[in-house]
Amino acid sequence: MIRMRSLLIVLLLAAVAVSGVFAGGQQASDAPLVGIAMPTQSSQRWIDDGNNMRNILIERGFRVDLQYAEDSIDAQISQLENMITRGANVLVIASIDGESLTNVLELANRNNIPVIAYDRLIRNSPYVSYYATFDNFLVGVLQAQSLVDALNLEGGAGPFNIELFAGSPDDNNSHFFFNGAMSVLQPFIDNGQLVVRSGQTDFAQVATLRWDGATAQQRMDNLLAAHYTAARVDAVLSPYDGLSIGILSALRSAGYGTSARPWPIVSGQDAELPSVKSILAGEQNSTIFKDTRVLAQRAVNMVEAVLAGRSAEVNDTTTYDNGVKVVPSFLEHPVTVDITNWEEVLVGSGYYTREQILN
Repeated sequence: MIRMRSLLIVLLLAAVAVSGVFAGGQQASDAPLVGIAMPTQSSQRWIDDGNNMRNILIERGFRVDLQYAEDSIDAQISQLENMITRGANVLVIASIDGESLTNVLELANRNNIPVIAYDRLIRNSPYVSYYATFDNFLVGVLQAQSLVDALNLEGGAGPFNIELFAGSPDDNNSHFFFNGAMSVLQPFIDNGQLVVRSGQTDFAQVATLRWDGATAQQRMDNLLAAHYTAARVDAVLSPYDGLSIGILSALRSAGYGTSARPWPIVSGQDAELPSVKSILAGEQNSTIFKDTRVLAQRAVNMVEAVLAGRSAEVNDTTTYDNGVKVVPSFLEHPVTVDITNWEEVLVGSGYYTREQILN
């Protein structure tokens, strides 16, 4: 039985209903219904993910219920419960908190509804059929390698001061990003070429709840005030463009971005337009491009497979243990973007137009 929730959640769901799309007016009334639960519209990438999946599914004759929970865990659970009540045939979920969906996935299983985890692994449930994502460990490796290359660490340069940031602790991907990055950076920290003046190198110390840019900006402000009044930051590991923009704002306020105090080398992820423009302006050094069109296509292929009773195509059956099972996964390939290849990668692929980036 679906549990009743507070008036607050009801109001929140009403507020986000404008951004949720129930697309099925031109589909057959008995066409399969796909519920898509996205975390937030505060990041352009999630808007693109949702729209891309919805459009492909509608083209293939499905009905779609697309909802955004605006980073409210309770709202996402309520949205999923409503999708189940409406008769969804399959759920595609980009979770806000990967450990909070156990009960609602049990409800989905009782109603014979398969679940596909989208870009964020759902943990502690046996009822996750597949996982569509990018190679998240490789994302971290690429972020760190962009710092290593820009600083010429492999050529022996240094020592350089670096500070580390990680993503939200309730997002399973954050750990993969950070572990991938540290697999590259740790040897240079150990040999003294990289120095973390704050001493904050553990994931728990550097995690940023809900991937919030303002939180990252405040932490960077605090780091600068505590450890860099008489020293400079040479590099910052940032796992996401939204954090990078906040970090750069803090650095700008501290006088960076001038000939006397050049910008540190700052990484990122998701190739969001503000960060691509920042790269062209000589501020952010790089970002990791994850083509959401490709991932949306992969998720739709999984939807079709599970509804047809077929096995979906996967390329990883060992990495993503959610605490109960190893979830069969397909890992798409991320690409580093910087000043040297932005046009080839982002414009050449049709992800952005040149005018979008330059205007």
